[in-house]
Amino acid sequence: MEITVWFFTSLFVLAGLVGVLVPLIPGTTLILLSFVIHKLILPGSLSWGVLGWIGLAWFASVVIDFLGVLIGTRLFGGTKWGMAGATGGAFIGMFFSLPALLLGTIFGAVVAEKYAAKRTRRESLRAGMGAAIGFILSTGGRLICAFIMITIFLAYAPWPTLPDWVTWPW
Repeated sequence: MEITVWFFTSLFVLAGLVGVLVPLIPGTTLILLSFVIHKLILPGSLSWGVLGWIGLAWFASVVIDFLGVLIGTRLFGGTKWGMAGATGGAFIGMFFSLPALLLGTIFGAVVAEKYAAKRTRRESLRAGMGAAIGFILSTGGRLICAFIMITIFLAYAPWPTLPDWVTWPW
């Protein structure tokens, strides 16, 4: 049973790592939930204090995600329309590839700033670049938080013991 729980925990963590890179998949939340479920199924495997530290890293990832796009768009003169357009463009781009995701973020912000906010071409392009920079920075921040969460878990969770029949010949 213990090996099965570790297998599914690892599977959800990998899905969470993919989610860190792809918007609309709650990457760090999946990682946190996998660790909480691991704790609930194997109560002696992890302390609540360790889960608290993992939860703190998760909270930091949520704050970084929110602030990255907001600051990126705002620093470069974008409006709420630019942020909404960047989100929509990222949503469409994620179905194609990682470069399309980034280009969709830029294109969405530019189009929204140009037509919804009635901004000049230069202001729209600036907001699009700000949204892209904010997206890249927030993705990097989420990735760092995800690795911190995984490192804390791996450092404090006891490793499963293999059955004798697996280790017998060695």
